[in-house]
Amino acid sequence: MDVKADELRQKLLGRAQQPPAVVQLLGMAGMGKSVLALMVAKELEARGSFDGGVYFLRVPACPQSSMRALATVEEQLGPNHPDTATSLSNLARLLQAQGNMAAAEPLYRRALAIREQQLGPNHPNTAASVNNLALLLRAQGHNADAEPMYRRAVAIWEEQLGPNHPQTATSLNNLARLLHAQGNWADAESLHRRALAISEEQLGPNHPDTATYLNNLAGLLQAQGKWADAEPMYRRAVAIREEQLGPNHPQTATSLNSLAGLLQAQGNWADAEPMYRRAVAISEEQLGPNHPDTATYLNNLAGLLQAQGNWADAESLHRRALAIREEQLGPNHPQTATSLNKLAGLLQAQGNWADAEPMYRRAVAIREEQLGPNHPQTATSLNSLAGLLQAQGNWADAEPMYRRAVAIWEEQLGPNHPQTATSLNNLAGLLQAQGNWADAESLHRRALAISEEQLGPNHPQTATSLNNLAGLLHAQGNWADAESLHRRALAISEEQLGPHHPDTATYLNNLARLLQAQGKWADAEPMYRRALAIREEQLGPNHPQTATSLNNLAGLLQAQGNWADAEPMYRRAVAIREEQLGPNHPQTAASLNNLAGLLKDQGKWADAESLHRRALAISEEQLGPNHPDTATSLNNLAGLLQAQGKWADAEPMYRRALAIREEQLGPNHPGTATSLNGLAVVLEARGNWADAEPMYRRALAFLGEQLGPNHPDTVVIAGNLARLLKGQGRS
Repeated sequence: MDVKADELRQKLLGRAQQPPAVVQLLGMAGMGKSVLALMVAKELEARGSFDGGVYFLRVPACPQSSMRALATVEEQLGPNHPDTATSLSNLARLLQAQGNMAAAEPLYRRALAIREQQLGPNHPNTAASVNNLALLLRAQGHNADAEPMYRRAVAIWEEQLGPNHPQTATSLNNLARLLHAQGNWADAESLHRRALAISEEQLGPNHPDTATYLNNLAGLLQAQGKWADAEPMYRRAVAIREEQLGPNHPQTATSLNSLAGLLQAQGNWADAEPMYRRAVAISEEQLGPNHPDTATYLNNLAGLLQAQGNWADAESLHRRALAIREEQLGPNHPQTATSLNKLAGLLQAQGNWADAEPMYRRAVAIREEQLGPNHPQTATSLNSLAGLLQAQGNWADAEPMYRRAVAIWEEQLGPNHPQTATSLNNLAGLLQAQGNWADAESLHRRALAISEEQLGPNHPQTATSLNNLAGLLHAQGNWADAESLHRRALAISEEQLGPHHPDTATYLNNLARLLQAQGKWADAEPMYRRALAIREEQLGPNHPQTATSLNNLAGLLQAQGNWADAEPMYRRAVAIREEQLGPNHPQTAASLNNLAGLLKDQGKWADAESLHRRALAISEEQLGPNHPDTATSLNNLAGLLQAQGKWADAEPMYRRALAIREEQLGPNHPGTATSLNGLAVVLEARGNWADAEPMYRRALAFLGEQLGPNHPDTVVIAGNLARLLKGQGRS
């Protein structure tokens, strides 16, 4: 809206007191009509001259009607009249809202040119056009082009209206949000705080605009991990909007949604859920059940339910949000892509990869077409699709997507942006899975350095990077450094998120696994038990992550020979995964493998074999016959057959597992070494020493180089080779 808000307010005050006192305020959504109408009503009420009400009537926007209005204005006033510029801007906003940014941009540029020519380059309305164009460019991901426009708008308003004018605050806020997105948080915070101070001074501490600036500043503080500072700002924004606009106003819903997001991040799901639900209810009542804002709140509520393991309800909400956006915004709108991405993420978590993949691919296609191939949101979709392909074992296709996402983030946001660090971590995880530990370590360390520098040494995302690097060092056998990093990640999580947060449970679990690998079972067990208790309390006794904790604790008890306590935990983990994920989910197969391993130790070979074969069948069906997890199931079943002396049955399984790992993981991967060793043991037992020896030597050479001569796996294979040589009378 052009810079005439105060002038319009005065006109409304005068008009509302003239009979008949019915005043219509017409315009597009998001222009500030509701806030202005409520301000006028409250002012009249304070004067004792208002006993009416404010009524809202939403009329669907139509580009055809806006085009007709533009044509009429051009015909009556001319193509270069300032009012023509206003009509151009209105049509451009409508097209932008519909996701048609390519059509909106030339209209914004034409409006700007008219105002520069007719009103001058430094007129407030010219600044409004500059601001509108900058908003569009930012939405397109053209941050480098948007920034100088935002800065020009600020300069114009400071000069024409003064450094403390409310419109100057608006412009400062817009620039701050761009800097926030770019990761320039220090400058963004300074501008947000200045905008807030202007609003508090000029409009008052309880003005709706003040609430907006509080909300935006709180969002920046939340991104920086300053949750203790962010929460009271979010709560104050909610209170202002409830008081000034009403408890059921759409902007109140926005504040509730923001506060709920912070509470969810803190692990305070009990308080977050009713806020999300209230935001949904307000939007449904005030804007309608099919409004795009309703879809946004549905998606956010679904995300919380998904985190809680309530996947059935989450899926229903995600599908409803997708349907709203497809109907209201169109099948190719960027927000439709967002809903597709979120629904696909839920389906992936459920193991429904066949349905998830086409949704991810459609989201990528929409974002590439609508936002451009180098837009940050395109990178997000590429990253999500790559994660699914990685889970499917399709690493050849996943890697270039991860690398492209990294390149986009580096180009658009900079090489040191936190989002770049996230992409680096994802790529590193794939390289680690491929056994390319040298490159993975380099990327993990770079991601950690970015997080520490940009977010601070105690930020939750820094803890994530520490945990990822520690996992790699653990796999490499560098346990001393891994333990230090795991402990630091745990300390950050306990301090920043709290001792009972689900992320804290994850870090406890990972540290316990490392301690168990070192044989420090007395230290590992209380950590496993604490992680289990947190997950049962925070996520529920039947959550998939609770099953993970049960599995891990049972594994330790099994290693200690405490089979009586381990077995019911393994069985409970299987039951949870069968119920929550389905009987044919890959994680269910993993639990079946673990239970089968315990039964094998107990000598219950018939039951163990049945479970191993079921796990193998799930893996072959869900992941494919050549997936690395299928090789793991083959290896486990072959080990059981070998233990029973069924060497003829075990050998082809070991050979198939070896072939899969060589093809999928490479000849020098630790998993390949494990298969070489298993096959060599069978060949040795069958008297085929000539073929067994080179397999032992190949596995030993790789592990000795990658893990070192003192790694437990290296020691085992060295012992196997020594036994073979001794049996031949050789040393």
